Amino acid sequence: MALVAVDETITIAMSVKDRHKSADWYKEMLGFETIFHIDDAGWSEVQTNTKHVTLGLGEHVQPAPGNCVPVFGIADLDAARAKLEGVGVRFDGPTEVIEGMVKTATFYDPDGNALMLAQNLMTDAS
Repeated sequence: MALVAVDETITIAMSVKDRHKSADWYKEMLGFETIFHIDDAGWSEVQTNTKHVTLGLGEHVQPAPGNCVPVFGIADLDAARAKLEGVGVRFDGPTEVIEGMVKTATFYDPDGNALMLAQNLMTDAS
């Protein structure tokens, strides 16, 4: 049995120079629909044609192409993080919270690949 239970969603986080332009490109080239733009956070998401799989577009002055980070949805990030840290999984700094939107924590697999857990706060009471 798995130590933590991720839900049925995955966001593939990518760094881009211009989120709005990238979202338009994904719509025009692949038919993906923009879910939202959060300008204060420098973040946009587009829905792929695969159920429960989105692309997260993080705006950066110098994006790092090819450095995608899978972001797994989780119901209780704090509990999952405690379990993973309890068995020695390395996390990258503290959990980040964008109030009313999302709580995220980046961690690494044994080879140093970055992964992220994300708890949706848009529907949570936490």
